[in-house]
Amino acid sequence: MSKLVEPTLEGPQVRLRPPVEADYLGIFRWYNDAEIVAPFDRFEVDTWESFVSAVESAPGDPRSVAPRWIVEERTGGRPLGFVGYYSPHPILEFLDVWYVVGDRERRGRGYGTEAVRLLIDHLFRSQTVERVGATCDVDNLPSYKLLERLRLRREGRLTRALFHHGGWHDVFVYGVTRAEWTGTPPRG
Repeated sequence: MSKLVEPTLEGPQVRLRPPVEADYLGIFRWYNDAEIVAPFDRFEVDTWESFVSAVESAPGDPRSVAPRWIVEERTGGRPLGFVGYYSPHPILEFLDVWYVVGDRERRGRGYGTEAVRLLIDHLFRSQTVERVGATCDVDNLPSYKLLERLRLRREGRLTRALFHHGGWHDVFVYGVTRAEWTGTPPRG
């Protein structure tokens, strides 16, 4: 049986490509750095073995929250972070995206926004879902500003929905429909 692999996606500044073994140590460090993944998300140190297994099985697992793509600069190929998506609900049919710009020196330059735009474009081209969304801690200003720059709509607030750093936190829920994103009428 052949291994599923996500496609490479390219924008003006960034390239999203599937992680390869040479990337694992760098993304493992970012993924397990409390100052990068946290302070606005759950933080749980993965073992090397569980991390590698999760990354390698992610393309075939719609519920996986493991990195599906490395975000790198198109010129030079410098890794900047990683992105992914997952199916958060067993019955409702939508996908949530997530993103991390792990290279602190490269934050604030639009790389994350471009990467998420490429990801959402890809999801609407390759999946049958009519909605793509995201959640973020209400205190994570850079994250929700990124979503708003992409014109995702803030749909609500979930109270005490995410546990991290010893306490419960509220999250904003964002979403965009296929028709809103692509400008095409809804199917069916």
